[in-house]
Amino acid sequence: MRAPVSPQLRPLLDRRLVVVSGKGGTGKTTLVATLALAAADRGLRVAIVETGRRQQIPALFEVAGPGGDYEGIRLPEGPWAMRMEPYAALAEYLQLQLRIPGLVTRLLDQAAFHALLDAAPGWRELITLGKVWHLEQARDRGEPVWDLLIIDAPATGHGLTFLDVPGVVIQAVRAGPLRRHVEWVEAMVQDAERTLLLPITLPEELPVRETLELVERARGEVGIAVDRIVVNGVVDEPLRPPLPDLAERLAALPPGGAPDPRALVHAFVHRRERAALHREAIETLTHALDLPLTLLPSLESGVLGVGPLRSLGRALFAAEART
Repeated sequence: MRAPVSPQLRPLLDRRLVVVSGKGGTGKTTLVATLALAAADRGLRVAIVETGRRQQIPALFEVAGPGGDYEGIRLPEGPWAMRMEPYAALAEYLQLQLRIPGLVTRLLDQAAFHALLDAAPGWRELITLGKVWHLEQARDRGEPVWDLLIIDAPATGHGLTFLDVPGVVIQAVRAGPLRRHVEWVEAMVQDAERTLLLPITLPEELPVRETLELVERARGEVGIAVDRIVVNGVVDEPLRPPLPDLAERLAALPPGGAPDPRALVHAFVHRRERAALHREAIETLTHALDLPLTLLPSLESGVLGVGPLRSLGRALFAAEART
């Protein structure tokens, strides 16, 4: 059992590697895009690494057509985005180790080799993290090629398996180049100066429960730093404008433009109930974890394009300043 990691709160972009993880539907990929754009706006050389089966980040930047996948693509306003493809990463790794491209190609074309890989649990996660390590280590004239890498990790449970694979391999492999390389990867994951796990959740019962489990396992089993939780889609209590002001605004509406009072009451009550549920979920997180929460508003219009991503970024870093 590894000791819990409780690093001192530092600026969100003050790491080499930020791993964003959360239950599906929490806004994980949108948060990744928001962080990357904010980092690029601050002059950082930033790369996004997606781990899903299809690339999603370019669409958030309104980039049409092929997104570059493993080779990557330069997005508007500067971030680089790539989708991790385990077989491509494995081919690159083998070429670096064997230095015989023809042999690597023949090996990867063998059905027996693919069958062997399919029988080896965790190889995709391991080769993906190995590629991330390679990106983090890359240098150009002595300087890091990337100031910041942002990983769009698998959803909550799979995200922890993804991060814990190096530890599992180290227990199984006693010596040799593979163990040495995996030790480098594990050292990166567990280095609180370089790496941060950033969980994102919704203020709802099930996502909150999964987030509590994620943080507990991340600290106890993986040993990765967690210093805050992002809570997305928070609904505030509806404002109650002074009655004279409300009457004046309603009177200024064109004939037939005033909403049905019953619809107004229903909308007010619904929002108040949602806000109460969200407040309860936030209190659960606060009481269960010794971590600050970064609260993001519910964005009814969604987030698509550089402008909305920047708006969300302003909300994110304004909330960070209050934590």
